[in-house]
Amino acid sequence: MNRRSYCVITGIIFIVIALLHLLRIIYHWRVVIGPWAAPDWISWIALVVAGYLGYEGIRLARRGLLL
Repeated sequence: MNRRSYCVITGIIFIVIALLHLLRIIYHWRVVIGPWAAPDWISWIALVVAGYLGYEGIRLARRGLLL
């Protein structure tokens, strides 16, 4: 696998993760791990971080700015 393919695949994975967090925010899905319920603000942070990583992965693959 070359670097361009890797950036595209990881970019798509991060975009899908960001979309899932967006759906969690819109539909008020609850995430419960044992006795702990994840607050909604965690999804806001994860949405921004995953969206940025997905954007950067696709941008690097398209522009060929790989080191």
